[in-house]
Amino acid sequence: MMMQGRGHRPGGPMAMGDGSDKANDFKGTMTTLAQYLGAYKVKLILVGIFAVLSTIFTIIGPKVLGNATTAVFNGVLAEMAGTGSIDFEYIGRILGIMLGLYLASALFAYLMGYIMAGVSTDITYRLRQDISQKINRMPLSYFDKTPQGEVMSRITNDVDTVNQTLSQSLTQIITSVITVVGVLVMMLSISPLLTLASLLVIPISLATVSFIIKRSQIYFREQQEFLGHVNGHVEEMFGGHRVMKAFNGEERSIAQFEEYNNTLYSSGWKSQFFSGLMMPIMGFIGNLGYVVVVVVGSYLAIGGTITVGDIQAFIQYVRQFNQPLAQLANISNILQQTAAAAERVFAFLAEPEEVPEAARPVTIEAPQGHVEFRNVRFGYDPAEPVIKNLSAEAQPGQKVAIVGPTGAGKTTIVKLLMRFYDVDEGAILIDGYDIRDLTRADLRRSFGMVLQDTWLYNASIMENIRYGRPEATNDEVIAAAEAAHVNHFVHTLPEGYAMEINEEVTNISQGQMQLLTIARAILADPKMLILDEATSSVDTRTEVLIQQAMDRLMEGRTSFIIAHRLSTIRNADLILVMQNGDIVEQGRHEELLARDGVYADLYYSQFDHITAVEEGAPAEEARAVAY
Repeated sequence: MMMQGRGHRPGGPMAMGDGSDKANDFKGTMTTLAQYLGAYKVKLILVGIFAVLSTIFTIIGPKVLGNATTAVFNGVLAEMAGTGSIDFEYIGRILGIMLGLYLASALFAYLMGYIMAGVSTDITYRLRQDISQKINRMPLSYFDKTPQGEVMSRITNDVDTVNQTLSQSLTQIITSVITVVGVLVMMLSISPLLTLASLLVIPISLATVSFIIKRSQIYFREQQEFLGHVNGHVEEMFGGHRVMKAFNGEERSIAQFEEYNNTLYSSGWKSQFFSGLMMPIMGFIGNLGYVVVVVVGSYLAIGGTITVGDIQAFIQYVRQFNQPLAQLANISNILQQTAAAAERVFAFLAEPEEVPEAARPVTIEAPQGHVEFRNVRFGYDPAEPVIKNLSAEAQPGQKVAIVGPTGAGKTTIVKLLMRFYDVDEGAILIDGYDIRDLTRADLRRSFGMVLQDTWLYNASIMENIRYGRPEATNDEVIAAAEAAHVNHFVHTLPEGYAMEINEEVTNISQGQMQLLTIARAILADPKMLILDEATSSVDTRTEVLIQQAMDRLMEGRTSFIIAHRLSTIRNADLILVMQNGDIVEQGRHEELLARDGVYADLYYSQFDHITAVEEGAPAEEARAVAY
């Protein structure tokens, strides 16, 4: 099993987008979103039918109510002339019909909202699931350059924005469009001339909407981008707050946060300001329509072309006509924000993935642990190789130490072994098979890793150890803990193995964290081991105990030890000395000291001249390198 280190990479959030003043691909983003909706065709058809029915019943209402108004008006005139009275029975029937229409409209609106809520929630679930699965398929290089907060922002903020649009705005779009069409038909049925007069305000509305959208979409996109920046910065600073405080970085952290937050505030304020202008401006333009209807309608009523009830119904229709127009204008703003959020989600889902697994992967039934590096060349940037031409071989059961100055490529070898990265040239073989012919899961299952940067999660000590082999029994977990000398501190804890490690891992010491990861590796019982200065965070006495446990663990297993303290690898079967991406020396400890080369310089630089003389080096040279 693989034990990942919990490191923290400094640096600011990665800027998303190209800095243009509009969404990169609004149409393409919405097309992709529509593809997600394609799986719900039946439900969306039902939503459309219910939306049509709900809207139709609502639209018919004013026309029917207009008949009641006309009946009342004519009845009042008849009473005044002494020729008749108000027909309350007829008006009662109309009011009953109105009640039925509005109840039916409300029922279909409820069914429409119920179905759409399920669709939007399911799409949100799928998006988060796709992002989660995508994370597992992405190369480590992406996470090396992208803050965790940026990824979290996509899973939370951006997906939530898409969810809100689908659950609310999508049904509004459907009902608004149907309302506009239906109301227009009803207005034409009453008076084409009055309809034409009331539509004169539409060009003004369209010009206003276009003006506001062009300016608001800039800030909606910037708002989503800097929301990710703020999340990334907060996550970084909170995750490394002890280091930040140790280096008196509070002011710098606050200054950086203020910079991101001010930009977020500015873009958020401007986007909401322009969005907020939409409704009052559309309301004002709608009132102009009422004025036109009243003037023209009065003229037509005097001429006997239309009735008073028709004018009352027409005014209601103008209100109904303006309301969906205003909603569509407001939704257009929301869609810009949705496009910005969805674009970030889909851009993440479109990121390059790891090299696909072999079409017919090899399975090594009983790994022996024979590892060979054959003319390996690799660079994080292919133009600047870190490993230039590395060839080495580890026999089954050997302890192979990798040493060298910082930047020599030691950790890179581990990343290549685990296929976090693939080699640019050459090959790495296990038991004669190119590791690219194995699935990554099978390859990593063959290795156990104990890194200098420990990784534990919010669970009990028992479960953190069991992470190395989930099916292990409690007795097996405790046996592994005893082998790693975890028992000596677990029994001093209030709840023992049941004690939960908090999220920030502050309720146990760094040395205890290291012991737990070693116990996890012991429990995994792999055929090959990778140890990155696994005892660097423990005291001298514990180091001796752990070294003994690790020696027992490494028996019969091929082990790669990244060593910083060379005293810990004197008994290694093979020592690879790296410098500038190449192996410059290899051999056993005594052989390398006798060569008096790079390894000897590294070794003697860590000991005083007395220790160096005891190892057999010339006193003059030992004194020259002593500190």
